[in-house]
Amino acid sequence: MNRRQFIIGNSLAVMALCLPFSAKAINFLDDPKLSDFEKKLRPVGRALEFEDYYVWCNSPIEGPDGKIHVFFSRWKKSKSMSGWINGSEIAHAVADKPEGPYEYVSTILAPRGEGFWDATTCHNPSIHFVDGKYALFFMGNSNGKMDTKRIGLAVSDSLYGPWERPDQPLLLPGEPGSWDDLLTTNPSFLKHPNGEYWLYYKSLDTENYVHPKFPIKGNRKYGLAISKSLKGPYIKHPDNPLIDFSKLGDNKQCEDAFVWYENKKFKMLARDMGVFGMDYGLYMDSDDGIHWNDPQVSYQPLNKYIKQPEAPKHLNRYGRAERPQLLFQNGKATYLFTASQGGKYETSSAFIFKII
Repeated sequence: MNRRQFIIGNSLAVMALCLPFSAKAINFLDDPKLSDFEKKLRPVGRALEFEDYYVWCNSPIEGPDGKIHVFFSRWKKSKSMSGWINGSEIAHAVADKPEGPYEYVSTILAPRGEGFWDATTCHNPSIHFVDGKYALFFMGNSNGKMDTKRIGLAVSDSLYGPWERPDQPLLLPGEPGSWDDLLTTNPSFLKHPNGEYWLYYKSLDTENYVHPKFPIKGNRKYGLAISKSLKGPYIKHPDNPLIDFSKLGDNKQCEDAFVWYENKKFKMLARDMGVFGMDYGLYMDSDDGIHWNDPQVSYQPLNKYIKQPEAPKHLNRYGRAERPQLLFQNGKATYLFTASQGGKYETSSAFIFKII
């Protein structure tokens, strides 16, 4: 199939008017393609395993000290997998090489308690070096639930802190009834070649979350907000949502996007939620960062790369990688960091791929 440029929602909406939805209606659902990105992946294995914690959202960066620094989410094992929404903190670990082993340095952002927008969780870290500062985009909430999730930005002159913590969220949900009126989360940031600051974000609408018509509550879509400065204000793009798989039917969607610019192309990794399958990743690219090409497979289920023990009964996301984040060295993507359930403590940890 020829890959065609499109704002996903618009072009598929036209097709949906002409065809009853089925897998055969969209060719790329019939014949999933492995992207060139996927073909370069080689599994390294797990890292950042802690006996008393679940680990998620592993965002790496190479520091001026030549070490690899990872900013990651973790929460107490006693809270089970669902603790990410009401008890996550963001921690810092360091290693001499991307494969590890990693040593815990400190917790840099923890829930602040009643009265703060990030009172009950700090999650989704994504670390960047921008304009001589380290920018850590993240998500917080104030009631331990979905409806108060908001994107924030902490900044520091050093990877070791101190971190300037925001008093207010960086990006708020849309007006009631809009596609993004429930929350803002899963931040993905890049500095555009034109000097602007681009922030991609995930959201969904309240109605489809509160009154779901499918087993998965809500339909996750991606929008873009643009600023003239790192700390904002960020103005939402008029064509939002830019990524919308809802017209494919069966509540297909995606989350966990990571966007970067390379070889005059905007590129995106995301976690698949029904396009090819729940255990896959998606790869898309774009000439302008607005209109994205049809998705391909960015990574496959983990059993395509490694052999794992049988899934423990308490882990219902076992066997897939989520939260893709890239490590860049000398301007080139060299490793893919993901999060996956399992490991020696039967919780969750980082899972790393080398990009050859």
